[in-house]
Amino acid sequence: MAKELNSDLGKLLLRISIGGLMVFHGLSKLYHGHDFIKKMLTSKNFPEYLWLGVPLGEVIAPICILMGVFTRISSLLIAFTMLMTFYLVHGIEGFTLSQTGGIKVELNLFYLITSLALFFLGTGKYSVYKGNNGFMM
Repeated sequence: MAKELNSDLGKLLLRISIGGLMVFHGLSKLYHGHDFIKKMLTSKNFPEYLWLGVPLGEVIAPICILMGVFTRISSLLIAFTMLMTFYLVHGIEGFTLSQTGGIKVELNLFYLITSLALFFLGTGKYSVYKGNNGFMM
């Protein structure tokens, strides 16, 4: 029993850290606009309408993760969003050291790795939705 409690509590904490922190990035973009994202997309020859993936990957997916609904799919959306930030924003230079000694993309890397971990671990028992579909949870 204690092992399950610790495992589920760990999954909840992981969900709170990913969803709870990522949603602020998305809300900021909703408030300040997506023009810079549209410019980055078009500069890399992507269609401008792909900016719609930002609210999906940085607002809707984190909220789903926080509630424990569609956690695995939402985790993949965040992971894909982070891969796009590597390509669109940082490039290979993002993997160089910053002035403080960390990798410049360490926050993006954190979101990528933890969202993949959540994809493999699943939701845990502390969630709003108690469905029986193991893949979705």
